[in-house]
Amino acid sequence: MTAQTPNAEGIERQNTAELVRSGLARRYAAERRFIWYGRAAIAVALMFLIVLIVSVVAQGWSAVLQTKINLTIPLPVEKVSPSGNLTEDELRGTDYNGIIKQALRDRFPEVTNRKEKRALYDLISQGASFELRDMVMEDPSLVGRTVDVWLTASDDVDQLIKGAIDRDVPEEQRIVKNNQLTWIEDLEASESIETHFNTRFFTAGDSREPEMAGIWGAALGSFFTLMVTLVLAFPLGVTTAVYLEEFAPKNRWTDLIEVNINNLAAVPSIIFGLLGLAVFLQVFGLPRSAPIAGGVVLALMTLPTIIIASRAALKSVPPSIREAALGVGASRLQTVTHHVLPLAMPGMLTGSIIGMAQALGETAPLIMIGMVAFIVDLPSSPFDPSTVLPVQIYIWADSPERAFVERTSAGIIVLLIFLVLMNLSAVMLRKRFEKRW
Repeated sequence: MTAQTPNAEGIERQNTAELVRSGLARRYAAERRFIWYGRAAIAVALMFLIVLIVSVVAQGWSAVLQTKINLTIPLPVEKVSPSGNLTEDELRGTDYNGIIKQALRDRFPEVTNRKEKRALYDLISQGASFELRDMVMEDPSLVGRTVDVWLTASDDVDQLIKGAIDRDVPEEQRIVKNNQLTWIEDLEASESIETHFNTRFFTAGDSREPEMAGIWGAALGSFFTLMVTLVLAFPLGVTTAVYLEEFAPKNRWTDLIEVNINNLAAVPSIIFGLLGLAVFLQVFGLPRSAPIAGGVVLALMTLPTIIIASRAALKSVPPSIREAALGVGASRLQTVTHHVLPLAMPGMLTGSIIGMAQALGETAPLIMIGMVAFIVDLPSSPFDPSTVLPVQIYIWADSPERAFVERTSAGIIVLLIFLVLMNLSAVMLRKRFEKRW
């Protein structure tokens, strides 16, 4: 066996060093490519998020504005209150729609044809008579006077003023006809038509007329539904997690329970809707389209998420806390309730809020139990018929009127704000109460 010459050894070391350097270069290049892939993925995701938010806001911001028309309306006593006593029944039963139509005819006396009169009446919303009724009932001193009143315009007029309907296209291609356009331009010239802040959108329930529809009824329905969900899911989920993590024996039965809890977290939400329809409505007789039924269904759907998050929070508590409590004579129950549970509660609350945010955005299970019904009245309890924000958005998106497009986008904005606030509160709870060991 011949020994290598120094020159050969040097060449071999040089070759080895070159191989190492080339390998390091490839690994570093692969690492840089991976970093750029990650950055590109984040950039694409942010781009799509920005496009989504911008498109929703661009379509929905105009819902906070509503076109109104100023009319001079006489309120003679003989029409409003024939007895002169201004009783509530008389004020409520007055034909305010006829009074508004007369005011329109007085404003445009040249309109005499029946067909043109119908077109003229279409400038004002069908809900304007209720607005005038509420004004008179709130201030009966208006009776016997002639007042200037801003009344809500129809959805077609509203869309025209906001620019959603092009005035320059031929008449057969737009819903606002030429004679209506002439009257609108006359109102614009006299500054009798303006856009005002749409308080009704934030204070009213649903309506067949887009200009009268509001989000408040659905917001109340979501509130009652989430309250029922929280009352049922949070204590049951926390106690289940505490038992499985701290007290349950480790055997095949607890393993089976854990596997099924994890599987339930992945079950499609519509399955829970079918369960609610078959059991809670048909067997237990819970009221259809009520937050109590929706809350029970969403509680079942949210329960696995809360259990899994609560168990993770309990596992994050160091064993030394348990050992120290047991070492000074505390029982297992005292150890859990006085030491472990308070330390794990921030994580439990965070998981619960995230689960509630998930429940807030659910639509399919609530549609299955009838919460897709058209509800005008505002709910006052979990037992009143109501709808929720995602279902309200679904109903508006399915409506043919053009004005419901901006209501749909505005409803999405409100829902996103609620979801962001709930997730932000979860992050703040985590930062505020998190213990680092």
